[in-house]
Amino acid sequence: MLRRTVKNREVELSIVGVERGEAGDIVAIAGLAKATVADTFCALEAAQPLRAQPIDPPTVAMSFLVNDSPLAGTEGDKVTSRVIRDRLLREAEGNVALRVSEASGKDAMEVAGRGELQLAILIEQMRREGFELSVSRPKVVLERDGSGELLEPVEEVTIDVDEEHSGVVVQKMSERKADMVEMRPSGGGRLRLVFHAPTRGLIGYQGELLTDTRGTAVMNRLFHAYAPFKGEIAGRRNGVLIANEQGEAVAYALWNLEDRGPMMIEPGWKVYQGMIVGEHTRDNDLEVNVLKGKKLTNIRTTSKDEAVRLTPPIRMTLEKALAYIQDDELVEVTPKSIRLRKLILDPNDRKKAVRMKEAETVW
Repeated sequence: MLRRTVKNREVELSIVGVERGEAGDIVAIAGLAKATVADTFCALEAAQPLRAQPIDPPTVAMSFLVNDSPLAGTEGDKVTSRVIRDRLLREAEGNVALRVSEASGKDAMEVAGRGELQLAILIEQMRREGFELSVSRPKVVLERDGSGELLEPVEEVTIDVDEEHSGVVVQKMSERKADMVEMRPSGGGRLRLVFHAPTRGLIGYQGELLTDTRGTAVMNRLFHAYAPFKGEIAGRRNGVLIANEQGEAVAYALWNLEDRGPMMIEPGWKVYQGMIVGEHTRDNDLEVNVLKGKKLTNIRTTSKDEAVRLTPPIRMTLEKALAYIQDDELVEVTPKSIRLRKLILDPNDRKKAVRMKEAETVW
């Protein structure tokens, strides 16, 4: 049992052995091979277990894959599927909100949890421990009822926001198929908005909410129920710029590509074929060469030799990257870097996969 004692106004914590634990005690039990929060520990003659509090089911799932990019193993020392699998299973033993299972793909694990933030915390912990891995876009865990109707998880979202920013919050939530169930003042010129929103629409909204409200909004989410599928929700509308060669990015090449869209890398960064280096201004993907340097001649002028001035690139955090990618893209996570890439690196194989998907859609 954990005991707290006060000596000279200082609190000391110590662990002592006890024969009996009562309500309110913090106790630790050793010697059990497997136990979880829903189990009842009692005497042998007590055959009736206590009623357990239900645990909210996982609503979001992601695939954890082995990093197979050309830069694999250059920044981390834990890269094999075995060590990744053991780490995830060990995490699931102590975290009852996670569900880990074998994925259908090669060298992949399916991890389901309570929202993309919980999974992002797990990924951040693993990268700090030296792991290298690739993760897919978060997907909601769908179910079907007895009649075969498709159901999706719906969450109760409570947002405390200043009155001047309430309009944009209601608009963005309605675009994400959310239904507002309550709006009331909470004092100090603020409003409390309560929505029932599908989990699909909340992926990546935390950062957008803080941007729209200048960092003043507070959002809380709680699983509500499974409800009928609400239809498609608009996602990213822009394509991406994809590197077509492996090497180090050159400032002159990035400067020439600025009219194609904002970049996500800086000069000197290592890139490889199939890696996402920027966002396209149009809705299609475009392969670009970020390694092309300036041609040298024997003519020198002041205007041509000016230093290249680049627009600051888009900074991709882990949470922003997970919300940004599409189904055919991955986030490559290492102890030092966060990169975006296509699931299929070879451009010819990507085109074949697109044609096969289109043919399946037609049939």
